[in-house]
Amino acid sequence: MAKIHQTFVCQSCGAVYNRWRGRCEACNGWNTIVEEAPSAPGQSGPAATRPSRNRGRVFPLEGLTGEAKEAPRIPSGIGELDRVTGGGFVRGSVILLGGDPGIGKSTLLMQASAAMAGTGERVAYISGEEAVGQVRLRAERLGLSALPVQLAAETNVEDIVETLSQGRPPALAIIDSIQTMWTETVESAPGTVTQVRSSAQALIRFAKTTGTAVILVGHVTKDGQIAGPRVVEHMVDAVASFEGDQGHHFRILRAVKNRFGPTDEIGVFEMTDAGLAEVPNPSALFLAGRDHQAAGTAVFAGMEGTRPLLVEIQALVAPSSLGMPRRAVVGWDPNRLSMVLAVLEAHGGIRLGTHDVYLNVAGGLRITEPAADLAVAAALVSSLSGAVLPPETVYFGEIGLSGAIRPVAQAGARLKEAQKLGFAKALIPQGRGEGDKALAVETLRHIADLVAGISAGAPRKGSGQRGRQPSRYADEEV
Repeated sequence: MAKIHQTFVCQSCGAVYNRWRGRCEACNGWNTIVEEAPSAPGQSGPAATRPSRNRGRVFPLEGLTGEAKEAPRIPSGIGELDRVTGGGFVRGSVILLGGDPGIGKSTLLMQASAAMAGTGERVAYISGEEAVGQVRLRAERLGLSALPVQLAAETNVEDIVETLSQGRPPALAIIDSIQTMWTETVESAPGTVTQVRSSAQALIRFAKTTGTAVILVGHVTKDGQIAGPRVVEHMVDAVASFEGDQGHHFRILRAVKNRFGPTDEIGVFEMTDAGLAEVPNPSALFLAGRDHQAAGTAVFAGMEGTRPLLVEIQALVAPSSLGMPRRAVVGWDPNRLSMVLAVLEAHGGIRLGTHDVYLNVAGGLRITEPAADLAVAAALVSSLSGAVLPPETVYFGEIGLSGAIRPVAQAGARLKEAQKLGFAKALIPQGRGEGDKALAVETLRHIADLVAGISAGAPRKGSGQRGRQPSRYADEEV
């Protein structure tokens, strides 16, 4: 009789071990390894590698040339959601949506399902965490209770697939959430790696065979990553992240993976009493309430996919009493900040080794592109010197380790968005956007040029600013 081997699986990353361990070596998680029974008893170990007695079928092979048809899409009725998905939901596709608890995932999906149901499509909303009455209360609060969305509270995957297969297949099926689903083919508790993977595979098979677009809602871990095995992200067609700060009223939908559309587009929503409202002009939202007379602030002209976006970069440089000064960053890469600080000190003559540095992207937006280097450097120098940057100026450009300011892509779109919002000047790298006369453009070659221009407007001793005391950094080397 063949020996059944025990399997221990990490519930955070899906790593498999042959014995129990207190800490997972793959993700460094403690007490996350749980013993799980094999999916097919008696087929583990050497028996699982035995060749099948049945020969496989022969299928035709095709070449690269041929007629390529665009995947049919179903508009969701929400423009910002369609922007992220690439124009709507592709029939038969599976989307994994993650986000922090209470961020508004269920609200967004309820609004999308109601909008599609209003066009005559069959839409099913399967909730594994809430009762039907709780979902109805949310629909009433959003004013969507009259729309024909089919609701159910169920966690068994076989029952869900069999129910949705009756009659006309639904155009959209929402599973909230995949961690609560379980299948009878696996002898594990709901929420384990094996159950999540097997349940997702059954729902993906249903989507591919019926043409139903399926949205799987996934929990997130403490560091913001979608919980469960990473293999689920490879199984689905698209992975989207719903981001936002609980202290701010806007939310951002960002595509991490998309087989049928772009992965660098974002959708911006505003949380209101009536649900999530689309924001057609995010730049005006992020720049609202900006203090034009405060030192340490600069406006960055960034790009999120094909959409230009203007945000405010805030920096605070203060003397430190610690042996190792503090570096705090919100909304940007801390390693990128360390590099900019080193370049400013090595090539710009800025002494920041004895100062605490705090950097914040106003509004809670998260910036990933290196084009924000120039705006960050301008905000840091402005805070250190006390010089107020011109409020009608935008900044963008990448800073190299040599101090050179390098060009970035899509400079024309950035300048056009700045002009539309009333900005009159732009400081950009040399080589891109110089021919655009829409607004005054000043090109910079080196980080020293930026430092010299800002320090020229720094207040000197005895000169007050907005009723405050003169800057204590006025005589420092800048």
